[in-house]
Amino acid sequence: MSNDTTLVLGASGKTGQRIVARLRLRGVPVRAASRSSRTPFDWSDPGGWDAALRGVAVAYVVAPGVPGPVHEFVARAEATGVRRLVLLSGRGADTWGDSAFGLDMRSAEDAVRRSALEWTVLRASNFAQNFDEGLFHAPLVAGELALPAGAVPEPFVDVEDVADAAAAVLTEPGRHAGRVHELSGPRALTFGEAVELISRASGRPIAYRRISPAEYARTLVDQGFGEDEAHHIAEMFVMMERGLIAATTDDLATVLGRAPRTFEDYVVRAAAAGAWRR
Repeated sequence: MSNDTTLVLGASGKTGQRIVARLRLRGVPVRAASRSSRTPFDWSDPGGWDAALRGVAVAYVVAPGVPGPVHEFVARAEATGVRRLVLLSGRGADTWGDSAFGLDMRSAEDAVRRSALEWTVLRASNFAQNFDEGLFHAPLVAGELALPAGAVPEPFVDVEDVADAAAAVLTEPGRHAGRVHELSGPRALTFGEAVELISRASGRPIAYRRISPAEYARTLVDQGFGEDEAHHIAEMFVMMERGLIAATTDDLATVLGRAPRTFEDYVVRAAAAGAWRR
């Protein structure tokens, strides 16, 4: 069997579903894999990995929620003839120091960067779409977002730009080999400023309130998250408050040859689609 397929893990996720659509439009043979897809893939079930990897030339990898499995996945990929890996990770992962946040992503980076395959790492800032497709959406619809984030800004990146960058890297062998691209939006905003823009564009009164990491973790547990997962999410904000990843980068422009989308552009699109209506 010739190896010409692109495997997209997390194909039902924010980046994966968008990448699959982009590659299909380009005429690239794609295998979409997730726990619910026609090609099943589960990080906790290595027995199914070889079938997903069969005939694959390049794989897009989203780290699982725990450290470790990507090391075995990379070994399987090498054994089945995969030539390239593109990993989605978090902005400035090598600056997180002793933070309890992101051990899963740092483990995945270690696995990919130590491999004998051609690799590229895409480190993304917080997605703008977290405000309408993720954890922040329900509180915004309810009228108040409370998070442990203060005056340190975040250069939110549009997930459409991340998908554009991933599709480019996946289809441009050699050009991005051994590169770590730090993907950010064009300017940084505090969470309070982001919520104000959402409130104005949606025409609804929506407030932002700063709370402590401990209070946020308790809120997440009350919403049904496990204590470990809630603590992990809260630790992200502790790490962000250090200000180490608050700056913008030019890497999206380098990869795409254009400026990244603004947060305002995202807000207008989402508001027009009714994202924050009750």
